[in-house]
Amino acid sequence: MQRLLAIGFQKVGYWSLNKDKVVFKIDALINASNVLYAFVRDDSVFYIGKTTQTLSKRMLGYQYPGPTQTTNIRNNANIKDLLTRTNSLEIYALSDTGLLHYGDFQINLAAGLEDSLIQTLMPTWNTRL
Repeated sequence: MQRLLAIGFQKVGYWSLNKDKVVFKIDALINASNVLYAFVRDDSVFYIGKTTQTLSKRMLGYQYPGPTQTTNIRNNANIKDLLTRTNSLEIYALSDTGLLHYGDFQINLAAGLEDSLIQTLMPTWNTRL
């Protein structure tokens, strides 16, 4: 977890259960896009993902997964399972400020870092290990 904080991740919200349904609450970066995010409990990183959508819209995908959205379905179940055993699952995020360029081309920080973070930190819910 300390490695994520060192590169600029910040706590932006959390997941909870409401009548057996997972719900998220986000206090920061809610409308940010090109975001890296992580699901964390007790300094353990369970999942790392990226989105080009707003962070809020991406979290809605986990909250209300569609019938063909396998990643959303799997993580909805993971979140629910964890929250039935503990009451804490935090959401951390790193927003792309758009300042990185290679020549005339903007570099998407979230896209560039996601694979390396997953490979290095090996979150248990990421299946691309």
